[in-house]
Amino acid sequence: MLKSKIFVKKTRAGGVMKIVREHYLRDDIWCGSEVCAECKQESAELQRDACIESNLCTYPHYVIPDTNVVLHQIDVLEDPVIRNVIILQTVLQEVRHRSAPVYKRLKDIIHEKEKHFYTFTNEHHRETFIEREPGESANDRNDRAIRVAAKWYCQHLKTSESDADGLKVVLLTNDQGNKQKAEESGLLVYRCEEYIKSLIGNPELVDRLALSNDDKNEITSSKLLFPEHLPLSKIQAGIKSGSFLQGTFRASRDNYLEATVFIQGDGEESTEILLQGLQNLNRAVYQDVVAVQLLPRDQWVAPSSVVLQDEGAAKDDNEEEEDEEEKALRISAAEAARKPTGKVVGIIKRNWRPFCGMLNASHIKESTRHLFTPADRRIPRIRIETRQASTLAGQRIMVAIDGWPKHSRYPNGHFVRSLGSAGEKDTEQEVLLLEHDVPHQAFSQAVLSFLPEMPWAITPEEMARREDLRSLTVCSVDPPGCTDIDDALHCRELDNGNVEVGVHIADVTHFLRPGNALDKEAANRGTTVYLCGKRIDMVPELLSSNLCSLRSNVERLAFSCIWEMNHKAEILKTRFTKSVINSKASLTYAEAQMRIDDTTMKDDTTNSLRALNKLAKILKRYRIEKGALTLSSLEVRFHMDSETHDPIDLQTKELMETNSMVEEFMLLANISVAQKIYDEFPDCAMLRKHPAPPLSNYDILLKAAKSKDVEIHTDSAKALADSLDMARVEGFPYFNTLLRILATRCMMQAVYFCSGMDTDFHHYGLASPIYTHFTSPIRRYADIIVHRLLAVAIGADKTYPDLMDKQKQSALSNNLNYRHKMSQYAQRASVAFHTQLFFKSRGILNEEGFVLFVRKNAIIVLIPKFGLEGTVFFDTKDKAAPHLVFDEDGPTLKVEQHTFSIFDRVKVTISLDASNIQHQKIRMSLIEPVIAGVSVPAPEVEPLAKKPKLDR
Repeated sequence: MLKSKIFVKKTRAGGVMKIVREHYLRDDIWCGSEVCAECKQESAELQRDACIESNLCTYPHYVIPDTNVVLHQIDVLEDPVIRNVIILQTVLQEVRHRSAPVYKRLKDIIHEKEKHFYTFTNEHHRETFIEREPGESANDRNDRAIRVAAKWYCQHLKTSESDADGLKVVLLTNDQGNKQKAEESGLLVYRCEEYIKSLIGNPELVDRLALSNDDKNEITSSKLLFPEHLPLSKIQAGIKSGSFLQGTFRASRDNYLEATVFIQGDGEESTEILLQGLQNLNRAVYQDVVAVQLLPRDQWVAPSSVVLQDEGAAKDDNEEEEDEEEKALRISAAEAARKPTGKVVGIIKRNWRPFCGMLNASHIKESTRHLFTPADRRIPRIRIETRQASTLAGQRIMVAIDGWPKHSRYPNGHFVRSLGSAGEKDTEQEVLLLEHDVPHQAFSQAVLSFLPEMPWAITPEEMARREDLRSLTVCSVDPPGCTDIDDALHCRELDNGNVEVGVHIADVTHFLRPGNALDKEAANRGTTVYLCGKRIDMVPELLSSNLCSLRSNVERLAFSCIWEMNHKAEILKTRFTKSVINSKASLTYAEAQMRIDDTTMKDDTTNSLRALNKLAKILKRYRIEKGALTLSSLEVRFHMDSETHDPIDLQTKELMETNSMVEEFMLLANISVAQKIYDEFPDCAMLRKHPAPPLSNYDILLKAAKSKDVEIHTDSAKALADSLDMARVEGFPYFNTLLRILATRCMMQAVYFCSGMDTDFHHYGLASPIYTHFTSPIRRYADIIVHRLLAVAIGADKTYPDLMDKQKQSALSNNLNYRHKMSQYAQRASVAFHTQLFFKSRGILNEEGFVLFVRKNAIIVLIPKFGLEGTVFFDTKDKAAPHLVFDEDGPTLKVEQHTFSIFDRVKVTISLDASNIQHQKIRMSLIEPVIAGVSVPAPEVEPLAKKPKLDR
C-alpha cells in the first residue's frame, strides 16, 4: 500500500517545483511474538529474509517504552532482568535523533538474543501508521503513534489464534499527559518507577532508576546555592552579540574550586577563561560545553598556586558561612598576575557519562541517601539513593548523573553497576579503562567473521601483484616481548656504490577492508593501548600477533618504502611498493646492539644493522641541524612476577643506539609517505602536525633556567634546541636532563588532521614541513588510512568515497586524536597503579630527588631512579603549618628558614599510604634538608609521561 503526499515548493529562480513524498505500508510485518501463531506463520519467509535478530518469547507480559523512558532509563533497560521489550520504529528514530550514545547502547541491547528486544516497524504497518493532524506537534504525533501501536498489540494478541491469551502489553511512560490518554484508551500503562518497583525480588533495579524532575526537587533544600542557568535562547543571543563566550569546561585536578573554559577562536587563536569559586563554576562538570560571561577587569584573578582537594566530609547545602577555602583562594589570587576571569551563565551541552568511584565510607548508615566520590578528582561528588550501601561498601561502582538542582551543593545521580572490590588488580584495571573511555570489550562475532580462515597462505594471485623481496636480509628490532611487529628494515650495497635502504611495514589493509565490521571497530578503537602487563588490541590477535606481525622466518605481506642513498645519507630515489618479505631475525634493541658492537660477527644481518646504524647517525645529525628537538622524559619498566603478575622490580629504561636507529628510519619513512600522499591528494591526505607552543608556555622553563643563571631562547625550535644543548651547570650533571624534562612539559600535543581542512602542516618537534604516520598500522588506525591513500597513489588498490571526503577524514581525525590522548592517560594510570603495588611490597624507601615545581603550599619532587613524581605538602590539616612565604617570580617557597627553588636536590622517604582505598597515595616526606616540624605525607604520585618517541 502506497501513501503519497504532494506539495509545491518555490525555487530560488522563482519557479515552482512539485515534490512527491511516498510512504509505503504493508500488512505482513511480523509482530515478533513467538506465541502469535497466525502472524508468525504468515511472515515466516519474511523473517528469514530480514534476518531478524531477536524476538519476543513466552513471558507474563510485553513492555513498550516511550522515547523518554529509553533516553533516561537505558541503565535499567540494559539489566538482564528486563526482557521481552518492543522497541517501536518511532522510538528508535527519535532516540537516534536525540542521543547517539543511547542509540548505540539500545542497538547493542537489540542485538542480544537472550534479551528478547524486538524492533517493530510501526511506521510502515498499515494498521499502526498514523498521519500528523493539523496543529499537532511532532512530539504529540509521536506519542499518539506509540499509543496506537500499543493498542494494536493488545488487540492483535487477543484476536490471533495463539497461546497469547492473558498476555499483557504494558506501556511505560513518565509523561503525565501521555499516561492519561493511554489510560483513557484502555491501555495498561505505568510510570517507569512504578513498573520497576513492581518487579518483586529485584530491589537493585530501583537503584538504577534515573531521577525524574519530581524526584530531584524532593531531595534538595530550599536554599538557593547557585545562580539560575540561562535558557538556551538567551545563551545563543548572548553568544551572537558577544556578551557571552562558548567553550569547554575543564575542571582542575589539583583544586576543586578552580577551572578554566577553553574558547576555540578563529583559525589558530584560542583563549582560556579562568573560573574560581563554586558560584562561578555554577554546576558545570568536566568537559561540559558552557556559556561564560567575562567579569569586569577589576574582578580578574590569577590561577591559584594552592593544591586544594575536596577530601573532607560532605558540605551541608544549608551552610550559612562562606567556605574558608574560597576566601583563602581569593586572597592568594590577588597577589599575582591576573588572567581573564569569568563565570558560567548556562550549560550548552552536558558531557556526562557513567563515572567510576566509591561510596563515601564515612556516610554509609541506615539512610538510603549516600554520597559517591568519583575516582577522577575533576568530577564533583554525586548524591545517590541506594538500598545496597552496606553491600557496596569497599566496592568500585559506576554512577550516572541525572541532574544538578540549583539548591544542591552536589549533583544527583543513580547507581549503574558494581565493578568489584576496590584495590583488586582486575577491578582497578577495569576502572582505568572505563574512566579513560578505552573500548576494551571482546571483539564481537560480527567483527571476527571478517578474519581470514586458517590455515592462511599467500595465494599465487596475490604474489603476482607484489614485489618479491623474500631474498633480502630483512630484520626487525623491537622492545623485549613484542609480538605485534609493525616494521622491519634492510640495507644493502648496490653495484653503483650507493646503498639501498628499505622500511617494510605490515600490510594490515590487505586484511582490513573499508567499511566492514572489522574496519569500523578498528576505526572506533583508533589505537592499541599498552598497559602494564596487558595490551588492548586495535585489531584481533590473529592479525596483531600473527598474520600481520612481521615475525622472522615466515612469509608476510608488507608495504615497503625503499630509498637509494649515498653514503652521506642523501636520498637519491624513493619508491613505494606492495611486497612479500621473509624477515631473517626478530631482535630486541639489546640483541641488535650486541651484534653491532661485537666485531667478530660478520653475518649479513649484522652487516645490515651496522650500515643502518651508521646512516641513522647522519640522519639524526641532519635533523638536529635543522632544529629538531631532543627532549627528555623518564620511562619506567616493571619486572613482573611470572605467577602473580605483580611488579617485583622497577627501573627506568636505558636507551641504546639501536632505539635511535629504528626511530630515524621510521621518521624518514613517515616524511617520505606524507609528501607522496599530499602531492597526490592535496585535499584529503591524513597528516600529523605539532603546533609551536605559545611563548607563555615557556615561562616555567625560562624561570627554571634563570634560577641557575642559564639562558634559554624560545624564538624558534632551532633556537630552543641550540640553547638546550648549551645549558650546563658545573657540578650538576643532571641539570640538562631536568631542563629537557621541563621543556617537554611546555610542548603542545601533536594531532592528526585532514590536509584539505588546514593550512599549517609544520611539525615543530621534528622541524619537518610535513609529516604523517605510516609505520605502525597494527596499532594505529591513522596509519591504515595513510596506507590506503598511498596504495591508491601508486595504483596498488582502489579508492572509496569516504577516503576522498575531507569532512569525513576530518571527523575521523578528531576521534583518533581523542583515542590517542585517552590511551596515553590510561597508560600513565596503569603505571601509577603498578607503582603503588611495587611500593606496597617494598615498604619504606629513602631516595634522592629534585624539585621540579614549586607551589604555594608544596613542592613537586622528581625521583629519577623510579621515574616518579610526588608532592610534599607543608600545610596539612592534622599539623600546625610552618611559616610559608611563596614568591611567584622565582618561583621559590620559603619554609621556616629554608628556601626551595626549582631543581634543588632533596632527600625523601617514600611509602604507600593505603588509608583511602580509592585514592591510594605514595607518601613523600622530607628528610633533607631538615626543617623543624616538617615531615608531611604527599598526595598520590603521578608517573612521568613516557619518553617522547619523536612521534614515530
